[in-house]
Amino acid sequence: MNKTLAAPSKLSSGATWRDYYELTKPRVVMLLLLTALVGMCLATPTWVDPLVLSAGMFGIGLLSSAAAVINHVVDHRIDSIMARTFNRPVAKGKVSIKRALIFAGVLGALGFVALAVFVNMLTAWLTLVSLVGYAVIYTMYLKRATPQNIVIGGLAGAAPPLLGWTAVSGEIHAYGLLLVLIVFTWTPPHFWALAIHREKDYAKAKIPMLPNTHGVEFTKTCVVLYTLLLCAVCLLPYLTGMSGGLYLLGSSLLNAYFMYMALKLKFKPQASTAMDTFKFSILHLMLLFVLLLVDHYL
Repeated sequence: MNKTLAAPSKLSSGATWRDYYELTKPRVVMLLLLTALVGMCLATPTWVDPLVLSAGMFGIGLLSSAAAVINHVVDHRIDSIMARTFNRPVAKGKVSIKRALIFAGVLGALGFVALAVFVNMLTAWLTLVSLVGYAVIYTMYLKRATPQNIVIGGLAGAAPPLLGWTAVSGEIHAYGLLLVLIVFTWTPPHFWALAIHREKDYAKAKIPMLPNTHGVEFTKTCVVLYTLLLCAVCLLPYLTGMSGGLYLLGSSLLNAYFMYMALKLKFKPQASTAMDTFKFSILHLMLLFVLLLVDHYL
């Protein structure tokens, strides 16, 4: 049997709705849905049609959740080794692999149907492709094959704002792709900060993360360079006319602090600096997309 999908050591028993809820990685999905919502709103000068808004968020959310569940299944062996993840439902044996896959299948089917029937086929297929990109191409192959896994695989996680855009407009637009580029550029410094903090965990699980293959100092340099690139990319919404002065001011402040954190991580780190950088990166992306939304309507 493939070791990746080998059964957990403990039999599943007494699973609750909270265990299934945890499988969907709700905090990650909520962040993705925020970017999808902003993509929807920026795609139209008026308010988003309520049916498209609700069905789009529902479908994108369910397919994103299905991808998260598959990630739990594929990664249950390494999850059981790592301190950050050993309590996850499949790794712990609370939910069996079979039940988790059935759950993922139901979520994915419902999400695809909702998008296909109430939104449009372009969004339905793009969201399904994103699911395959994250759950299969990234989780099953790239994550275990190359230290550049998060750079290449980050494209799937960066898709939601484009999915929101296509849900409203029915077409792939350069502005939608620009939103994808922001999330795509943000992903490496965000995740590598966590990888630095959890370096020993990833080494124990034999996952080729950049700190383990190229060293922590090299990874810190990459965090600085990617953060610098992110600062440049975040100027594009203003430079292309997609957003105005409010976004420019707010994003400049957010990017300046992200750059400060990256430089601190590189040159004057403390024990908590890597994790602090990781946590701020999440806040950075949330506030950045909120700024895009507020600027659009004001």
